[in-house]
Amino acid sequence: MNKNRLEAFSDGVLAIIITIMVLELKPPHDASPAVLLGLLPIFLSYVLSFIFVGIYWNNHHHTFHACRRVSGGVLWANLHLLFWLSLVPFTTAWMGENHFAQWTVFVYGLNLLLCAIAYTIMLRLLIAIEGPESTIAHAIGKDRKGFASLCLYVSGLALLFLHPYLGMACYVAVALIWLIPDRRIARALSQEH
Repeated sequence: MNKNRLEAFSDGVLAIIITIMVLELKPPHDASPAVLLGLLPIFLSYVLSFIFVGIYWNNHHHTFHACRRVSGGVLWANLHLLFWLSLVPFTTAWMGENHFAQWTVFVYGLNLLLCAIAYTIMLRLLIAIEGPESTIAHAIGKDRKGFASLCLYVSGLALLFLHPYLGMACYVAVALIWLIPDRRIARALSQEH
């Protein structure tokens, strides 16, 4: 099965997700610069979510660049990932509007965790199709970054009950881990050529 349609569809969905998030940023009705301080939680939640969606787009691109084919299972796994990513604008807006209240941070973190689980499932299916000696299998390896991310999300979900900013710190740590594009796939592809 050709992977180009999957990539094009995913790119379109991710572009729509980012568009929806930016449309949630409503301009204030007051021209005073001081009113912008009240919008800071909304803006910060948008920035974090924009980074996360960008990370997924970047890694999605690299992952499928390293694969030759996809299966029906991979198509469904990709849709599963896109489903959870499509909820990011909602959880982002809810958290920002409520100034990082405990339950909004919990739902946001749960959404991020489910995105990460969906991405992991998709990776495992791709590795199963491509084989244990494939470029993608060598690039992902034991997936320590992915495992660390899952652990940080779960830690964030627990720590936010002490204080929501502790949960947010875990989520920001995940973004920092992945902010630099995943070089494992680029290295594996260069070794292949």
